[in-house]
This record gives sequence, structure tokens and C-alpha cells, in this order.
Amino acid sequence: MTNISTFNRTWARVILNALLRYGVKHICIAPGSRSTPLTLEAVLLQQQHQVTCHTHFDERGLGFFALGMAKASNAPVVVITTSGTAVANLYPAVIEASLTQHKLIVISADRPQELIGCGVNQAIEQPGIFANYPVATLNLPKASPDYAPNWLVGAVEQACVTQNQQGGVVHINAPFAEPLYEADESAIGTNPWLRPIISWLSNPEAKWIDSQKIQSEVSMHANWDYWRTKRGVIIVGKLPVEQGLGIKNWAETLGWCMLTDVQSSVDASLPYADIWLSNKIVFDKLQQADIVIQFGTQIVSKRVNQFLEAFKGEFWQVDEHPSYLNPYSHQQTRFISKAHHFLRVHPPLRQKPWLFEPLALSQFCGKFIESQIGGALNEASLAHHIQDVLAVNGNLFLGNSLFVRLVDALCKLPEGYPVYTNRGASGIDGLIATMAGVAVASERPTVGVVGDISALHDLNSLALLSQVQHPSILFIVNNSGGAIFDMLPVSPAVKDPYYRLSHNLEFAQVAAMFGLEYIRPFTWADLKVKLKQAYGRKGVTVVEIKVNENDGSNLYKSLLKQISQAELA
Repeated sequence: MTNISTFNRTWARVILNALLRYGVKHICIAPGSRSTPLTLEAVLLQQQHQVTCHTHFDERGLGFFALGMAKASNAPVVVITTSGTAVANLYPAVIEASLTQHKLIVISADRPQELIGCGVNQAIEQPGIFANYPVATLNLPKASPDYAPNWLVGAVEQACVTQNQQGGVVHINAPFAEPLYEADESAIGTNPWLRPIISWLSNPEAKWIDSQKIQSEVSMHANWDYWRTKRGVIIVGKLPVEQGLGIKNWAETLGWCMLTDVQSSVDASLPYADIWLSNKIVFDKLQQADIVIQFGTQIVSKRVNQFLEAFKGEFWQVDEHPSYLNPYSHQQTRFISKAHHFLRVHPPLRQKPWLFEPLALSQFCGKFIESQIGGALNEASLAHHIQDVLAVNGNLFLGNSLFVRLVDALCKLPEGYPVYTNRGASGIDGLIATMAGVAVASERPTVGVVGDISALHDLNSLALLSQVQHPSILFIVNNSGGAIFDMLPVSPAVKDPYYRLSHNLEFAQVAAMFGLEYIRPFTWADLKVKLKQAYGRKGVTVVEIKVNENDGSNLYKSLLKQISQAELA
């Protein structure tokens, strides 16, 4: 029987060694028995300083923690779980990662096939559990010397090659028979079964499948000399920081209007677009553009999306991933390219700006927003002045719902500052966990902002914040419910009990339970003093901003209404 447990470990060693060759540096491990061969081999790799292992008691949070690490490191991150519903708890993170092309590798331990569907405990149908979301799914047989090791290496590496080319999620389902414990440690690496791949095992740089990703250089559009003389609008959605460099200068040289999303990390030449686009006069003038070029995806602003939907001219879409990107069914020219590669082969022609109204209204909005918000510490003022609470050389993680919209509409972030979100499926699952993953993998101070419902949904993940060593801040904006629903035209009699889910909960005791520092400031002066203290110590401080239920949403609606009615001189 020791032979079975020893071979299980040997099989697991081959799987994990194959993954190392594709950039895996972090392995996230959920507790469980069936995954013991994988867990113990991962721990051994950590002892050899080849990976860092992370643990968490909640698979759902662990999946999002791994997603945050994948975002910040731009490398694949492994998640190991035991069998049963532990695997199912990863589904939300798998969906989000697949929609944003971030690289997760899920290894789910499983019962052997003979123990499925016969009443055995903790046995569910795991193959295909994530439907079509993974870019590669590998349903392994029970660990057995009947299968050649080079087949196992090739199968795992081929899944990694697919992930390298497309991004997204790989799911490896790995059944193990009992016994799972008491393997002969000295026999794991000397098993004769390994003979065909022994040279591969001994060389960490060697790949069984040496498949180079073909980088087809983007070519200049045949009619670029014509289009660059026309009236253009540039939309910049979510982009990695390095891809956004140069877009602003490119747009200004062309004399084109540029609208930037909060996720773009590009300095906004026309900030507050979500607000000023509510003005129909400017909206219609912008529609006179001959061409729109959109870089990146996942636009937050409702008004920018309305502009894109209404636009009927020439439309170009630039994004590095090959996914179909066409929410408004435009006839479009599609460039599968990184933004800076596209800029390099499409040189701008220097022209004067073709439209001045957006600039005038944008500048007016900056002053108008400031006067409307005032000096109180609240949801809208935190969004407007979010740059004032950021760490130098840090990260910003924005949760979903109302606050990310307020930041997108009301603030102007520093050029090149990394902004992370979960805007693939835009759920509130695992937001705290994702922030923790970003902070740990980047090893940089991180500010995260989530709403109270999002925080309640992910309370377990406060435990993950204890792994963060750099001074970091988690803002919880507590407006006693889901204030995003205040934007909907729903009857008040229905809205509160079925949409907002109002509560009278606070987070001081929760922070204490997880050993986190906690502050609740009442003024900006108070916040700045306490933030200075928080940035002076290691680890995470929870900052609860308690606000009136409807203040943020009411101000947002008021700004939109007033700007929509503004008359241009």
C-alpha cells in the first residue's frame, strides 16, 4: 500500500514540475485530504525556494486571492483543492479570470472513477465542472504507472501552452487512490517509472513541448494615411500600465478627443467624461467624429458606453486578446495587438483639435464637482480625492457597484498609477481576497475600496489580509446597503427590502476578530492624520467611512442632471 501513496507523490511531482516551466511562482492551497500528494509536493517546492505557498480556509476566497496575484504578477498562479464542493467554490473566480484572461491553474484532487456515483462520501462529478470557461481542461486518469510519464508531462504542458497563447484558466482534475499518506520519501524521485523523463526533471529550464507563441506584428492599416487626417475620438478602457504609455501624446498630436476609463492608468486629458457626456449638446457634437478607436475593454462609464452604442462611423478596436469584443454590433476593424505596438506602426499626423466643447465642459466640471462635493468626508469626496489617500509607488484596487462609478466619474488619477478591478463579470464575490492577492504578489502598498455589502459578502477574506506585509489600507464605504440600486427607477417600497438590503452593521469588531488595525475617521483632517500613522506600520488597516444612505447616489444623480441642462456659451 505504501507503493500507492509513494506513486501518488511521484505523479504529483511530475505535474507540478511541468507547471514550474511556465512561470508558476505561487501555489495557493486549500486544506483537504484527497489533495495530500499535491500539497506535500508543493510544500517541498517551497522548501527548495522554487515557489511560495499560500493557504486559506475558504476556497472561494482562495480563488480570488490567486486571481489578485495573477493580476499583479502577470504570471500563472496555481490553486490546489481537495475533492467535492471545495472545487465548486472556485467557480466565481474561474469565471472572472476567464473573462479577463488572467492565468489561473486549478488542480482539483478527485476520487478515482470507481468511487464516483456509488454513494461514496465527498464524491461529485468534477470533470467539466467549470463548463466552457477554462481555455484548457485536462481530466487525468487515476495516478498509475500504467501511463507513461512523458504522456503526463506532454498533456500538462500542452494545457500550459494553450494558456500562454490565450490567457485564462486551466483546469486539471487529478484523481488519487488511497492511501494518500506515509509515502516513502526516498523512493519518490528514484522510481524507475521516471526514467523516460529523468533528464527533463533534472533541468528546470527544459520544456517537453517547446512551443513558441507566434507574435504576428500588427501592420499599419492600409488607409491610415487617410483616417489620420479625419476627426477622431479615442476611448481607452482597461489596459496594463505599460500599454497606456504614449497614448495621450499620440491623441494630442492628432488633435483627437480622448476619453479614458479609470482602469486605463492613462492621464485623462478630458476627465469627468461620465459627467459631461450627460450634456446632449456635447454628446451630439462628439458623434460628428469620423472614426473612433478603442483601446482595451470593460468601460465603466454608462455615458461613454452610450456614446459607443450611438456612434455609427468608422470603428476600430485594439486589444491584445483574441476574444470577440463587439457589445454594440459595430461593423469594425479589429486589431489583435498590444496598444503600444499599434501606436508604433500608426504614426500620428499633427493637427489642431477638431472639437473644443468637451475640453471647456471638462474644465468646468472639475470646478463644479469640487463646489458640489464640499469639504465633508463622504462617499463622493473620497472618490473625488482618491489620489490623496494613495501610497507612493503603490496600487489601487476598486471594488464594484457604486464606488467604482464615482471614481470613474469624479476623479483624475496620476498617470501610470496601477488600478486593479474585477470588471470581467463585475460581481462582488471575493473583492477583499483579490485586493489581498494584488498586495501580496506586487509587494507594494495597496489601497482597496469596497462597499459594505461587498465586505459582508467576503468577510472570510479579511483573514487573507494578514499575509500582507506592506502598509496597506482597506476602505469600507458603509452606506448601509447596496447604494448602486438607488440609481434604478424602482419603487421605494421594493427597493429597500429587495435591492438595497439595508442594515445597521459596522466593522470594528470584525477587524479586531482578524487582528487588523481599524479606524473610523469623521473628517478629512482626522483621516489624513490616521492614514499617516497607518502608512508608518506594516500590514493592513481597515478604514470604515460611515455615510448617509443616499448621499453618494443623490449627488451623482444631481451632478448628471445639472450638467445635462448646462448651456454652452
